Amino acid sequence: MSGKIIDGKALAAEIKKDLKEKIGDLKTKPKFAIVLVGRNEASEIYVKNKQKAALEVGIESVLYAFDEKATQKELENLIEKLNKDCSVNGILIQLPLPESLDGQALIEKIDVQKDVDGFCPLNIGRFECGCRNTLVAATPKGVLRLLENAGVKLEGKSALVIGRSNIVGKPMAMLLLEKNCTVTVAHSATQNLPELVRQADIVVSATGRAKMIKGSWLKKGAVVVDVGISRDGNGKICGDVDFESALDVASYITPVPGGVGPMTIAMLLENVLEAYLKQNA
Repeated sequence: MSGKIIDGKALAAEIKKDLKEKIGDLKTKPKFAIVLVGRNEASEIYVKNKQKAALEVGIESVLYAFDEKATQKELENLIEKLNKDCSVNGILIQLPLPESLDGQALIEKIDVQKDVDGFCPLNIGRFECGCRNTLVAATPKGVLRLLENAGVKLEGKSALVIGRSNIVGKPMAMLLLEKNCTVTVAHSATQNLPELVRQADIVVSATGRAKMIKGSWLKKGAVVVDVGISRDGNGKICGDVDFESALDVASYITPVPGGVGPMTIAMLLENVLEAYLKQNA
């Protein structure tokens, strides 16, 4: 029996509908700023999608676009200006940045209350210390929402997170730990990855390596969440997981595209509203 496909696009649409209703009752509208540096086609597409989704729910967005020659000081000055602007509730820096810039230093400049990406060290530290009154990175937050909405039982399960980035892997591991999973984090130096995959009840992969995980690696009935996005040898968009072979083994699986991607944007918008409400409490 084939696994059940978890439709992230459909759930994201429901979340955006709810956000639109909540925002419609506000006296003023939430607003966030996007900082984009350089000409990266993928980043430009992501930014357009974020702005389009924001417009759909009634959130204002403003784009600050710089060329590759932008200096660290220019961007720091902009962030300081946005931090002081009470009309701006959220600030995000579209990654990746040109190598000439220190992205982490720029992220650390963002007011913690406006860190709608959830990347500031203070937000990360608060979350890891058990504080839930903080902004959480959108992608792992979206993954957890997908699992919960599908009715996946998490407590006591063995979860494997493949990837250890600050954006996905590490916060994903913390979210699953909070739900009482037993969590293993695998990465580029991990040995015997197929064996670890076979032991996991839940697999969350975020490596960006096309179709790396085969269906034969999976434990029968495993729940598979594919965060990766890349292109296969034929130029077709795909994820980290060989979807066709995994579908016959998994109990639940997210597709690429249409799985985690739409939820990431939905969770970003939810974070913007959350930031707005806290700032206007």
